[in-house]
Parts: sequence; structure tokens; C-alpha cells
Amino acid sequence: MYAEMKKTVSYFRQTGATLIELVAAIVVIAVGVGGLMLAITATGRHSADPMITEQAIGIAQTYMEEIMLQAYTDPGGPVELGRADFDDVDDYNGLNDVGARDQLGNPIAGLGAYTIVVTVAAPALLNGELAKQIDVSIDHAAFAGIPLTLTSFRTNYP
Repeated sequence: MYAEMKKTVSYFRQTGATLIELVAAIVVIAVGVGGLMLAITATGRHSADPMITEQAIGIAQTYMEEIMLQAYTDPGGPVELGRADFDDVDDYNGLNDVGARDQLGNPIAGLGAYTIVVTVAAPALLNGELAKQIDVSIDHAAFAGIPLTLTSFRTNYP
């Protein structure tokens, strides 16, 4: 008799999932996929920011290298009428370029959204040597008004 009851109960065992279980699984999966899509969208929206920062760093380094290669004091050449005539560090003080430019002052294609401001401070003692502090600040709309600034010091070495 017990064997017959056991056989009867086994016929009524449930196999598969109910409609409620399926709906719950679909809801859980939909929430997970929705969260994943939000993360991907946010990442994609801000993926240009690192490129803009890298370009700004490159522009600042290029301007700084150009300035650091100039003489510490004015060699007494012709009057500087434009950037192509700059021949000493102080000539760059107050330079304000809207859009990156090359050493001759020509605009560089594709880099017009950057604003570059150069300041050269009066000489001050730095470890017992007179040095001029040079700041190259780069701004872009993506920086939300907080420019990237590269600072260097130029001494009067031979």
C-alpha cells in the first residue's frame, strides 16, 4: 500500500516553472540589463573627456617646450610684432590664443576649441638662482571652467 501511495505522489510532482516564477525572472533580468545599459551609456557619454585632456596636455607641453627653448633675456633683436618674432621667455607673457597655434602663430586644424593663456612671472630666487616661473593654462568647455595648468621654471643657464 505504501508503495502505491509513493507511486501516486510521484506522478503529481511539479516539473518546470510557473507563470509567476517566469515573470519574476524576466523582471530581475530586465532590471539587470537596464542597469548595465545605463552604465554603458554614461561611459560612452564621457569617453571623449580623456581625449580632450590628453590633447590639452599635449598642447601645454608643446607651448612650454617652445617657451623653454627661448633665451632667458631679450637678445636685443628686432621688435616682436607677432609670435614668429618671439625670441625670449618674457615675450610670451600675456599670450592668449583662442585655438592652438604653431610657433609661427598659424592655427592648428581641429584644435580651435582650446584657449591657451601664458604667464611669465618676474624673476625670483629658486634654490639660490634667479628663475622665471612660466604657467601655460589650457581651457576647454569640457573642463567646466577649471583650466589645466602646466608650470615650469626657467633659469639663466648658459
